[in-house]
Order: sequence, then structure tokens, then C-alpha cells
Amino acid sequence: MDHAQTHATGDGTLWNADLAPTDATQRNWRWWHFAALWVGMVVAVPTWMLAAGLIEQGMSATQAALTVVLGNVVILVPMLLIGHSGTRYGVPFAVLVRASFGTVGARLPALARALVACGWYGIQTWIGGEALLTLLGIFLGADLRGPPLPFFGIGLGQLLAFMAFWLVQLLFVRKGLLTIRRLETWTAPLKIVACVALLWWAIDAAGGIGPIFSAPSAFGPGGAKEGQFWAVWLPSMTAMVGFWGTLALNIPDFTRFAKTQRDQMIGQTLGLPPTMGLIALISVMTTSATVVIYGHAIWDPVALAGTLSGPFVLLGLIVIAVDTVSCNIAANLVCSAYDFASLSPSRISYRTGALITAVIGLVIMPWKLMASTDGYIFTWLTGYGALLGPITGILIADYWLVRETKLDVEGLYSETGPYVYGNGWNPRALIALALGIAPNVPGFLKVSAPGLFGGFGEVWSVIYTYAWFVGVGVALASYALMMRGRGAPLMLEPQTA
Repeated sequence: MDHAQTHATGDGTLWNADLAPTDATQRNWRWWHFAALWVGMVVAVPTWMLAAGLIEQGMSATQAALTVVLGNVVILVPMLLIGHSGTRYGVPFAVLVRASFGTVGARLPALARALVACGWYGIQTWIGGEALLTLLGIFLGADLRGPPLPFFGIGLGQLLAFMAFWLVQLLFVRKGLLTIRRLETWTAPLKIVACVALLWWAIDAAGGIGPIFSAPSAFGPGGAKEGQFWAVWLPSMTAMVGFWGTLALNIPDFTRFAKTQRDQMIGQTLGLPPTMGLIALISVMTTSATVVIYGHAIWDPVALAGTLSGPFVLLGLIVIAVDTVSCNIAANLVCSAYDFASLSPSRISYRTGALITAVIGLVIMPWKLMASTDGYIFTWLTGYGALLGPITGILIADYWLVRETKLDVEGLYSETGPYVYGNGWNPRALIALALGIAPNVPGFLKVSAPGLFGGFGEVWSVIYTYAWFVGVGVALASYALMMRGRGAPLMLEPQTA
């Protein structure tokens, strides 16, 4: 059993109690806790919309489900590789990244990861608010959204519901990871039951499984997108990987509480791909059923629940609301709180970092990201995958190839240790990061603003379809080559018991 035994108090600019390595008493997460954590995060509305959105893009139920599963098998690999460091040394992502970027330079990737988490926090809050508004509208028998407001682009009712759900989540800011673990463990079975119940309704309303799976792909002969399968599948696959590319970076924030490496590895393996496969299957079958029932795909489960009636709707929307709170805190609030705290440990605590996350998630107007599947999958998911992929490659190269899993834990908290490099910055990591991001910039600009950058050549669009993979590969290779023979001069092995 690995323990990170250190009593470092570190420098005031690099250390606080929230960022300190976990001790033996804190390492009490077993494999079932990690599996339940992943069930709680996976069985969520954005995951549902991820798979369902592929149906709207033209895929058949089978094609969409397989795309989601394959993407999550791929992302499990860096999840386990980076998670290993958290369990072995007990440090969060914001501290681990100091080994590669430097004690000051680490703030750059931490800030990038935190801002992406803020975006996700806003999206989840918007979804929760929509569930509350739909529920209240059903009770009152009225559409409470209201006409779009100037500047905001949404109705007054939607804005008030968003704000109400935002305030509800603030009640959990004072709670720690123990509360999150308990919430995920107890709500995971309820979420599975709710999804199965919705699937049962879809199969019954569509007249059986046959009509659902008989719906052809739009890419087949005579389809609306005939011959365009690969043009849609490749960026979709990148988006599937990028979806959890955020958690692949900050998974040490959770694995630092694992009792053993076996617990975090088994728990993640059992919790991520199988659950993603299950939710993808349920999602695509239900969305395919809506094509049979309503004549068009309804990819938003909140909107779908609003078309139903009776106690089933009430249960479904309550589950969505509870699910959104637990998933949002676990997947977004935790990591960004640590990351913001690392920017100035003496001034920003975990709680303050959480409040910063909540405020940014409020002001970004997340409903604009959710306006269409194109914006959600191809701009948002693929875009931040292009940013975070290179950081993933650098972390893997540094921990496994350059340092061979050996870190000086006290040095991670020291302004005079081996990870200071030049004035706290490792220029090789910055160069590798730039090299990893650069190939994807033209493609991102072309997709996000075609009116201005549509003139970029098609080759950049092709590269962008592999954004996460390109970023990881280029950054990993370039960093490993530049750091060859430049590992930290002092390597401290953790004690084992």
C-alpha cells in the first residue's frame, strides 16, 4: 500500500492545508467509492445529451453508442496514468503540475483547467434550472419561460430559475469531499433506476425495440447526409474523448484519497467505460424512440420529460435536479476550487476558490453554449480538448517518461526546490504546450467563426478533427525530448506499508 509520507509545510506562496498531501487517515476511498463517484458523474444530463446529440447529427443508435464507448475506453488510459500520481504522493493536480511547469508556471495550466470547469459549472447549473422551471410549469399548467430578454436571449422565468439553482448549489460550498462521496454513493442507484424507467417508457411508446434500432443512419444510401459519416464521426470521437479530458487532468484531486493503487484503478475501470456505455445506450435508444414517436429527435431529457405527464415526470425531474447538484460539485467545483487556491494559497482557500467558480459560471451565460448540438459537441467539447490535451501529454511525459514516477514531494511546495527551474517557470513545458496547441488553432477559428476565418485551408479542419489526440501526441513527444536527462536532481520514494 502506497502512502505519501511528508510533513512539509512548504512556503506560504505554495502551500495551504487544502493543497497539502493527504495522510494515511485521509486515504479511505475504496474501489466502490470510485465506481460510485463515476456513476454519479456519468449518469448526468450532459452525458445524456452527448450521446443523444450524435443521433441528431445523423448517427444510428448503434453507431452513436459505440462511438461513446470507444471514446471512454481511450480516455480511461490517461485517467489511470495521471491518477497513479495522486494515489502515490497524495497531491492534487494543481500541485502535481508544478513538477513539469515549475512552481510559478503551474498556475497557467491550473488556470486553464479551472476556467473550463467554470464553463461546465455554468452548463450544469443551467440544466438544473431548466429542470426546476419545467417541474414548476407542469404543476401550474403554464409555460413559465417568458419572451426572450434583451442581451440575455432567454426568458425571465429561465433566468430566475437559473439563478435559483445557482443559489441552491452555494449551500454545498461549505461541504467537503466526504459529503460529495456520500451523496454520490447513495444517489447512484436512484439515477440508474430513473434512466431505466425512461428507457422503458421509450420502448413502450415506440412500439418495441425493433422500430428504435431499425431507424437508419442519415449517412447511409438515400440518407440526408449520405457519404458524410467520417466527416461527422472523427470530430465526434474527439469530442467524446475531450468530454472527460478535463477529469483526466485533475483526477489526482480524487485519487489522492485512495487507500491503494488497486482501489483507484479498479474503481475507475469499473465505473467509467461500463457506465458511459449504459447511459449512452439508454440515451440513444430513448432519443431514437422520440424520432419514431414525435418525428424528430429530442436530445434534451429535460425537454423530453416536459412532453410527458403524471408522476413519472415529477420523479424524473427531481432525479435530474439532484443529479445535477451532485455531479456539478464533484466534476467541476472540486477541481476548480483547488486550482484557484493554487494561484495564491495564502489568500485563496478551497471555499474561496469554489465561490470564484460559481461566479464565473454565472456570468458566462452558459445557455449560449447549449443552443445547439453543433455548439455543444464541435465547438465547446472539441475546443477545450484542444487546449487541455497538450497539458495531459506533458503530465504523462513528465511523470512516467522523464521522472519514472519518482517525485520530490517536499520540493513541490518549496521555492528553492528542484521544480523552480528559471524563476519558477519551466520554459520547455511552455514550448511543448505551445507546440501542442498551435496545430489546432486554425481549425478552431474556422469552426467557431467561419465568417472571419473560413479561408483557412481544409487541412486545418482535418487536423482539428483530431484536436485532443494531436495536442497530447505533439506535447508529449516534444516535452519528453526536451527534458531528456533533465529530471529532478532529488527523487524521494514514498514509504510503503
